[in-house]
Parts: sequence; C-alpha cells; structure tokens
Amino acid sequence: MKPPPNDIRPLEQRPGIVWAALLTPQGKYLADFFVVRTVDGRLLLDISTPLAADTLRRLTLYRLRADVQITPVALHVLRGLGAPSAGALADPRHPALGWRAWSETPGRDPTIDWDRIRVENLIPDSGVELIPDDSFILEHGFERLHGVDFRKGCYVGQEVTARMKHKTDLRKGLIGVAVDGVAPVGTEITSEDDKPAGTLFTQSGGFGIAYLRHDRANGILKAGPARVRIV
Repeated sequence: MKPPPNDIRPLEQRPGIVWAALLTPQGKYLADFFVVRTVDGRLLLDISTPLAADTLRRLTLYRLRADVQITPVALHVLRGLGAPSAGALADPRHPALGWRAWSETPGRDPTIDWDRIRVENLIPDSGVELIPDDSFILEHGFERLHGVDFRKGCYVGQEVTARMKHKTDLRKGLIGVAVDGVAPVGTEITSEDDKPAGTLFTQSGGFGIAYLRHDRANGILKAGPARVRIV
C-alpha cells in the first residue's frame, strides 16, 4: 500500500518532503513546516523564520531521551515553477506551488506571484491565515493539502483534530472570495445583516482568501469599505 503524503516513514529510506504542523493540546495551530530528506541525505525542518525559535524549543522538550540533535542552520529556501533546480523537491501541498530547494545563498524569482497562486488554490500561509494559538488545521485545509494523516499514532492535539474530522461538521473554514474595493489583511467580514461572518486575508487581482462561518457565507458580504462575495 502506498503511504499517505503526510507519512514521514519513507524519509528514512529516500529523499522526500512532508508538510506537517505542531499543535497545542487543544488542537490549535502553533507552527507548520516541511520535514525534508534532501538528495544528499540531510534531514531538515523547513520552517518560517518567525516560528523557528519557539518550535525548536518545543521540539527539544519533546525529544526527551531520544538520541537526536536539533540544530539551527543558515540555509535559504529557493522556490520555483517549471524545471526544478538541483536538489529540488516538489512542494507536497499542491502542484501549483512548484518546487522547493535549499541553499547557502538566497535566490528569488521576482516574476512569480506566490500570493496569486495561494489565492487561486486556497492555500494558507503561516502568519497570515494560519495564526498560532488560534487556527484549527482542518478549518484551514490541511487535509486537502496533505498536511495531516488520520492513520498515524498519537500526537499532541490529535484528540481534538480527530473529533473535528469524524464527529462534527466544520462550521468555519477558508473560502475563496471576490473583493470589490480595498481592505487590509485581517479586516473583519460582516454579513448582509451586519453580523460577524469572518475575516479577509490574502488578496490578489481582485480575489482573496477569507475565513468564514459557513452559515453566513452567502449573499454580498462587507469587509470594511470593500464588498465581498463567494466565488
């Protein structure tokens, strides 16, 4: 049987990349990262810089007596579309995100609008849609984006995550919207009858990612001076 995309066990044997998250005991998001076995055999944790120090501290606590060393390294993440660079691996979240590679020198393709790609494919980003101690990963598409495995053993936050999967209907989640007007990231969205409906996040080209209550995600919504509708 082929392992699920979120299974890290194949990384013991060959290069690969898995997207995963660290949660609180209450099932709330703390950090997301890529677990990477590079083509030259290194095991890396590819994580957003603002989340790195706290995540390192927590993983060091969870290590207990395991013979594992976790050490910060000064590598840069390279991202691209089309033909991959040497040592690159496909981003496991979505084909539209291309590939990732790791280098001692920085590099960035200014022609790629990553926000547009995320908006088109409803992909959350840490520090924007994904908010530590607040977000729930199932409401933010982690199952669709191969960021959770319901067949693995125990992990911190598993009980709440599994209950949200098997015993409840998600009442909130990320939804693609069209935005007519200008509203800053984090603007509250209200319904036609002025009830709180959610929050507007990343926007690009007149479209955006919204976190909404499903029972109020209808009709013309408002985000400050902007008008918002579901697409």
